[in-house]
Amino acid sequence: MGLKNYAEMFSRADFWDAMWHTVLFTIYTTPPLVILAFVLAVLSNRMRRGQWFYRLAFFLPYILPSATISLIWVFIFTPATGLWAWVQELLGMTPGTGILSGEHTAMIGIAIATVWWTLGFNFVLYLAGLQEIPREIYEAAAVDGATEWQQILRITIPLLGRTTGLVLLLQIIASLKIFDQVYLMTNGGPGTSTQVALQLVTGVAFTDNRTGAASAASVLVFILIMIVAGVRQLVGRISARNEA
Repeated sequence: MGLKNYAEMFSRADFWDAMWHTVLFTIYTTPPLVILAFVLAVLSNRMRRGQWFYRLAFFLPYILPSATISLIWVFIFTPATGLWAWVQELLGMTPGTGILSGEHTAMIGIAIATVWWTLGFNFVLYLAGLQEIPREIYEAAAVDGATEWQQILRITIPLLGRTTGLVLLLQIIASLKIFDQVYLMTNGGPGTSTQVALQLVTGVAFTDNRTGAASAASVLVFILIMIVAGVRQLVGRISARNEA
């Protein structure tokens, strides 16, 4: 019976759709969550005044529960009465049906909410990495005539290589485990356009009452996460060897 459950999952179109939606969400969220976290950490670290305010502002959303974040962004994306509709009217745009109501835009809306919510975690990791870089290196570079951009490019980015690798790995794994935002904001809709892997597993287990098939789907999702993590580690090691 166990092998039949795996065979069933491989033959189900909704399983592959859910896996693709999970990967698509990862593609949408990982680059901005890595790049924005780095940029904001660098800018905050270079502030001479009010550093505590920027650190608090960027990290504060991360401590909020997923239900609160989902309610906030559902309100923002509500057609006609939401904040996004107000921004569209302010810019002279015609308000549409709503981001979360479109099959091609709902996942983008969930990704935007996730980026705003979880950016603070990566921001803190980068900020910790920046604190480990001796200020003397930047002072010596400035004496040699290096601009701030050159210092970031030649000093900050290379010395934060390991931090970036850690942030990238953790972010990919976290994005592949997406569930809360999708369930609370769209419940996999409209239709099944935002149904992700863990939501499919939950539906098979608790709605269809088929724990065996749900277990098989869970194992396949776990294998996907391990493959992605393994590839990322392999690429990181190859890059480190080439740099050495």
